[in-house]
Amino acid sequence: MSLSVQVGLALAVATAVTSIVGFLYKHRGAVLAPAVDFRRPVWSSLVLFRSGWYTLGIVVAMGSWGLHVAALSLAPISLVQAVIAGGLVFLTVLADRAFGLEVTRREWIGVALAAAGLAFLAATLEGAGKSAHSDYDPLTISLYVGVVAAIGLAFVALAPGRGHAGVMLALASGLLWGASDVAIKGASDAIGDGLAVVLQPLSLVILIASLAGMLVSARSLQIGPAVSVIAVTSVAANTATITAGPIVFGDPLPSDALGLAARMLAFALVICAAALTPAPVRAAGIEPEGEPARV
Repeated sequence: MSLSVQVGLALAVATAVTSIVGFLYKHRGAVLAPAVDFRRPVWSSLVLFRSGWYTLGIVVAMGSWGLHVAALSLAPISLVQAVIAGGLVFLTVLADRAFGLEVTRREWIGVALAAAGLAFLAATLEGAGKSAHSDYDPLTISLYVGVVAAIGLAFVALAPGRGHAGVMLALASGLLWGASDVAIKGASDAIGDGLAVVLQPLSLVILIASLAGMLVSARSLQIGPAVSVIAVTSVAANTATITAGPIVFGDPLPSDALGLAARMLAFALVICAAALTPAPVRAAGIEPEGEPARV
């Protein structure tokens, strides 16, 4: 594995932890804010930012986004997202050891699943870990991002009035962020060009999908169960981006059947572990508005 890919995967670990911490703070702020109104996106966004908790969550999330962009520019998207998916269970361990939160048996099983998935993944890295794999066909990435975003928007349209509206909106926000992540990967080759990167069409896609995902995610946190919402958002985003690896960017798959099966099992285990163990959401219990709590 090349040094740049190793650095990229290390940044992916940092992305995973900071993104979940940001998510927890956003949850605290979102449930205290007035209901998000998709017909008034600017007003809804401004009201959310009146909450100190939500603003802190966005600040942390922006730092996480920067780490994510750097990771995607250095390592294959499928490997970066697999590591980020496993980040939920890494945070579960931190919650138990560093934050003194009770971790259930189910959550420890999730840690074991993630460890097994990452072990399988490490065993199938030959060929995938030599470069960032950023090449793509413009038509392919356009179709992929468009389809993923369209599915996400369809869930937004279908969610109102349904019993699981919060989870449906979580799925939608995850898909919108997944579309943004794929576009970020596509634009990552132009990062060295400085300001020229903002002039390419993918930059507009990143901006629109990211902002839409942020607003939809805030509403999902307001009306859905926090554990389910965070888990579904993460799984949806990671599934969309991991799938884009071989389809859009040509991430190599093992040539033999056994290696291919191991790679697919690795991704499945990591994503299932992420869905099973979003334990630190317990840390996002509602507290009075004020200064951020000390950890």
